[in-house]
Amino acid sequence: MVICPELRGHPDVARPREYRTKRVKDARSEAQKEVDEYKKQKEEEFKKFETEHSSGNQKAEEEANKETETKLKEIKDIGSKSGSKVVEQLLAAVTDVKPEPPAKD
Repeated sequence: MVICPELRGHPDVARPREYRTKRVKDARSEAQKEVDEYKKQKEEEFKKFETEHSSGNQKAEEEANKETETKLKEIKDIGSKSGSKVVEQLLAAVTDVKPEPPAKD
């Protein structure tokens, strides 16, 4: 009865198999390192892109806020200057009733 060398664990067969297995494992770990490096590089590029473009939005937002504050101040100034006049005119219009008969057609 002849037993296959692979079944007996013959050194001539086991060494090349171990070598191939080791090479496959090394290739996998090397590929994983490359993937991790590429992923890290792309994340850094994205963060850089995000900071560049979000700063533009922040500037526009700050300008809009300044413009809004200026307009609100103008409106408040106008309201404080003529607000009492408007209230007096409204009260006068409500309290000083001048009835008029309806016009005949």
